[in-house]
Amino acid sequence: MSVSVQVAGGGAAGAGGNASDLSGVATRLAAKDATLWGPAAEPEAAKRLGWLDLPRSSEALLPQLREIRERVRAAGLDHVVLAGMGGSSLAPEVITRTAGADLTILDSTDPHQVGAVLRDRIERTVVVVASKSGGTVETDSHRRAFEQAFRDAGLTEAEIAGRIVVVTDPGSTLEDSARSAGYDVVLADPDVGGRYSALSAFGLTPSLLAGADVERLLADARVLAGELGATDNSDSADNAGITLGRAMGEYARAGRDKLILADSGSGIVGFGDWAEQLIAESTGKEGTGILPVVVEGTDAPGFTDAGDDAHRVLLGPGRPGLDATAVSGSLGAQFLLWEYATAVAGKVLGINPFDQPNVAESKENTQKILDEAGDDGPLPEGEPLLVDGAVAVHADPGLLGDVADLPGVLSALVGQIGPRGYLAAMAYLDRDSNGAVQAVRAHLARAARGRPVTFGWGPRFLHSTGQFHKGGPQVGTFLQLTGSVDRDVDVPGRPYSFGRLQMAQALGDQRALAGRGRPVVRLHLVSRAEGVRQVLAAAAAAAATGRDR
Repeated sequence: MSVSVQVAGGGAAGAGGNASDLSGVATRLAAKDATLWGPAAEPEAAKRLGWLDLPRSSEALLPQLREIRERVRAAGLDHVVLAGMGGSSLAPEVITRTAGADLTILDSTDPHQVGAVLRDRIERTVVVVASKSGGTVETDSHRRAFEQAFRDAGLTEAEIAGRIVVVTDPGSTLEDSARSAGYDVVLADPDVGGRYSALSAFGLTPSLLAGADVERLLADARVLAGELGATDNSDSADNAGITLGRAMGEYARAGRDKLILADSGSGIVGFGDWAEQLIAESTGKEGTGILPVVVEGTDAPGFTDAGDDAHRVLLGPGRPGLDATAVSGSLGAQFLLWEYATAVAGKVLGINPFDQPNVAESKENTQKILDEAGDDGPLPEGEPLLVDGAVAVHADPGLLGDVADLPGVLSALVGQIGPRGYLAAMAYLDRDSNGAVQAVRAHLARAARGRPVTFGWGPRFLHSTGQFHKGGPQVGTFLQLTGSVDRDVDVPGRPYSFGRLQMAQALGDQRALAGRGRPVVRLHLVSRAEGVRQVLAAAAAAAATGRDR
């Protein structure tokens, strides 16, 4: 087989769960049977199964993409920037990082990060603007900023047209405006949802322009597609997609609904982050779901010491004696495998794996906050409960009790995690300059003593795990990290800057979470560099306190 799936402990049924009846599922998937997930899901599923065809259908894109690549290279444009969010950015990031290709990902509204990308090799830059709907606020803002940056660099409108490539669905407003401007337009399959789009125009366009071998990616996926659809094994244990999907769904149904993902020599860079958005957004709804928890490795806090509600998954070969499912294979095959398995897990859990009913909530809250504040009014940040050095603490006064410093705040927040709960740390910061803050996950996992701790970059996670936070089991505890802006960047043609948009997004999500009665603490870094150091030190202190409890 082109992939290998070895399920921990014989699967959930072997651990006391009830085996699901998945007879005929592979055959029905091969036929793109939209009734597979029930009558309520059928209308959405009927227009979201195109991903099954992508290993072959996406070959038709390659001549256009090669022509664009040859033209931009001939023009001396060797710095490729991708402006996209969620499924539009995560797959290309995995593809190019694994291939060692140079692709700059812009999936942030942080003005420090946006400004740095706008100043980086602008004279040699080609920008891929990727948005399925065409109206994604972050991507629209990035496009506007780059158009202005090109003008400021002295380019004519005709020259700018040669610097922007648009990937979108047919008929979107972005397609219309891009064609009017003379931009190259690559149309994606409208029957593929964003998080299932790794092998579509969204995954392939920026990756091929950056120099990755997408032909091999599709070829490997085609091999697996043939295995998944083979009539002699489509409903047997030899079907890797059924095997993995059954394990994910049955373990979750039996109470092991935290999927702990650790790389174990897969050779694929950053795959856990892509799988996280696929699984969380597809399953986290109607009060149920599978929470992916990406950890730093098999020795990281939260993997071997995870609680009894954890299903450990190794991305790579298995390890003798370790109770973990092991999944290995080439990148193209892995993309298709996990999409297939997630659709199967949705069947096991009885949910629609193709909708995202709660994603729009934080977007709507963001717009409401901007509208309420007007063009120049202050955003509703509120007064901090306390200020410790470079960090201001914002929270409901009754949440933290009588704490006097930042280590006490983090210890109190960890204490809010329930016996089957989790803590999500969400950083609305520049991940290039403030990337060290991601180490807070491991510290807080030590403090949480086996409870799962996730980490996400805002607003990127709003397009993925944000669905689980609001639509999945309401057992989450949340830590937001925001920072003061030293050098803001205006969004051309809009009445707000990137810094203002970013803060409104954080406050909008905070409003959505607090409205569900979930514990939320926001740490605002008055000085980013010093604030990051202070947060990490406080998290380490909270971890030491947790070990002593």
